[in-house]
Amino acid sequence: MTVQTTRRPSSPERDGSRTPPRSTRPSVAPPKPKKRKDPMWAKLTVVFGAVLMMGSGAGIAGTKWLVSNATDAVTQENLLGGNQKGTAEGGGDIKGPIDILLMGVDARKRWAVDDLRSDTIIALHIPASHDQAYLVSIPRDTEMQVPAFPKAKYAGGTAKATEVFFHGAQNGGGWAGGAQLMAQTIKANTGMTFDGAAIIDFNGFKSVIDALKGVHMCVDQEVKSHHMQIVNGKPMYLAEARKTAGTHEPVVHKKGCRDMEGWEALDYARQRYGLKNGDYDRQRHQQQLIKAIAKKAASSGVLTNPLKVNSLIKAAGKAFVLDTGNVPVIDFIFALKGVAANDMVLLRTNNGTFAGNGNGRETITPKSMEMYKAVRQDKLSQFILANPDVVANEK
Repeated sequence: MTVQTTRRPSSPERDGSRTPPRSTRPSVAPPKPKKRKDPMWAKLTVVFGAVLMMGSGAGIAGTKWLVSNATDAVTQENLLGGNQKGTAEGGGDIKGPIDILLMGVDARKRWAVDDLRSDTIIALHIPASHDQAYLVSIPRDTEMQVPAFPKAKYAGGTAKATEVFFHGAQNGGGWAGGAQLMAQTIKANTGMTFDGAAIIDFNGFKSVIDALKGVHMCVDQEVKSHHMQIVNGKPMYLAEARKTAGTHEPVVHKKGCRDMEGWEALDYARQRYGLKNGDYDRQRHQQQLIKAIAKKAASSGVLTNPLKVNSLIKAAGKAFVLDTGNVPVIDFIFALKGVAANDMVLLRTNNGTFAGNGNGRETITPKSMEMYKAVRQDKLSQFILANPDVVANEK
């Protein structure tokens, strides 16, 4: 029997997620924000890796409390190593363009810390005007030349982008090592560098969506889940479903727009098998999910309610590992206050289809390399005007 995902079963039985231990943060307190003549906030933006949570309307009481909770809730580690954007590239502060590397991992209990790939790799680019946000994906199967990484005893070589995180995490490198090698590899292959980075644990990400009471998503093509089943009316990962007796039904994501719970939205955004363009369609759907989360946070009154904000912060703390470089979290909050959820532009790499070389390996097309160059030069708006087909018009 086929089960449409418009049903509302309870939360999935999860294998659990593994969160790396919190690293020690500097004892230096973040600078106090300057007093404003208008105590009402026009907008608030908190960057938790992939999520730009925007809001408008009434002000939030207790700014210091909010920032303190945000800082303490999210695990912070050095994810870029020595690969931060240099001063000549506009790094060192956030007055100019801001670039954040987003890496998605699927950290389930049965998998070791050093046995993870990064199946989602997104560059979040915010121009110097700080009034827009662009999401640019790097295909997971792209063949890359990976530099040597002594920290993980990796000699370097050729690997898929998704495997880079794995190599950096070996021999005690951990999640931070995986992220550092990813940033180093992206710089070597595309020239893009970053001010900050975030690792998103997709299992923990579910709690963020649930804290928002779901998100609105539009399914553009029907796809059967390769990760979950409905067992006795409850969604379960296949590993648990196979061990559970009872009625088993497939999860099928039907075409159309609807509100989705956390498990459903994440499962849809994870699918690549059975889609017309495979991983490229998955890239679009993951970008779409990030935008949907931002729009829900902006429109649901979450960010004007201190209790709801606190709940969202706690949920985010389970889902992200964050590196803001030398910039305090509070500075990111105020620097990006002009970005709204509807200002997020989703961009397609390789025209949204597989681009192979003579050996059948995935590559980056010259046009997409020009797009990466536009990121580096903070000229994406000009690039898009000349190449409007790179925009993915997701609802």
